Amino acid sequence: MELKTPLYETHVKYKGKIVPFAGYLLPVQYPTGVIAEHMAVRTACGLFDVSHMGEITCIGPDAVKNLNHLLTNDFTVMYDGQARYSPMCNEEGGVVDDLIVYKIRDDHYFIVVNAANKDKDFAWMKAHEFGDAVFTDISKDVAQIALQGPKAETVLRKLLSEEDIPKKYYSCFFHKNIGGMDCIISRTGYTGEAGFEFYLSSLEAPKLWELLLETGKEEGIIPCGLGARDTLRLEAAMPLYGHEMNDEITPIEAGLGMFVKMNKEEFIGKAALEEKGEPKRVRVGLKVTGRGIVREHAQVYDGDTLIGITTSGTHCPYLKSPAAMALLDTAYKAIGTPVEVDVRGRRVAAEVVKLPFYKK
Repeated sequence: MELKTPLYETHVKYKGKIVPFAGYLLPVQYPTGVIAEHMAVRTACGLFDVSHMGEITCIGPDAVKNLNHLLTNDFTVMYDGQARYSPMCNEEGGVVDDLIVYKIRDDHYFIVVNAANKDKDFAWMKAHEFGDAVFTDISKDVAQIALQGPKAETVLRKLLSEEDIPKKYYSCFFHKNIGGMDCIISRTGYTGEAGFEFYLSSLEAPKLWELLLETGKEEGIIPCGLGARDTLRLEAAMPLYGHEMNDEITPIEAGLGMFVKMNKEEFIGKAALEEKGEPKRVRVGLKVTGRGIVREHAQVYDGDTLIGITTSGTHCPYLKSPAAMALLDTAYKAIGTPVEVDVRGRRVAAEVVKLPFYKK
């Protein structure tokens, strides 16, 4: 049985088309449609319910040691309010999940994990917890709302003073008051645009949603669903767990090597990554030059030679063309390399291009 986010009734009110996703009932789109929602985020701003994501705290004097053991990135030096992205590997070097860690203070961290992986992630963290530190799942008490797009900051300035808005990308402020609600305000997002994510009490999420929609009317704000969230992240070439990475795909293969600090003394999966050496496959972008839309799990060929598989693909509304990401043999990673993708038994021409497809 699927769960409902604190905003479920709000989505029904705004006539969202509800579908099951990651164990929750969420809007895939509103009457405006995916393309209009996508374009609103690229040109104005859109509002997303991301309350299905998981939130976990790590508290205690040994919190940083636990994070550095579990995660491939390095959390040794962070300022209070800084956010840091990281894959979390298994012993074989595959990805358990990718997540974001926020530093509240030296012994207190706030972690955001993918919805479908929340229980798995928390169990993994608890299984590897050591010393004086405790992981706690607080997901049921926390809602998350994302305000994304070039006019997102204009909307927020109507509700907050300049000093209460985080300036740096991947930074946040804790305990900021928006319309009488206590919020974490984070300058982060999953759309390739400027924007913010708000974490607050589940009970107050509908109130914040309505406040943001009302405040952003002049800026053209509209509610957006899962469909636009996926097309936006794909245009921006942001990896999605279960597509560009999973328990068998390493973060190096997924193109996330900059978040894997091999100079750290140790982390789970480091030995396996060292043993694997240079990757034999790598994530690339594919521009579709033939006719057709390429989706995930399509085989990629060079002539009769199978060279890889697509991981995500769609028609990109802003770019007005289809695109895909794929895991290809490294011999074919060069920009401009021509390939063919098998789309339901028909070969569609494509070529390797630089990622991201879209950059603001």
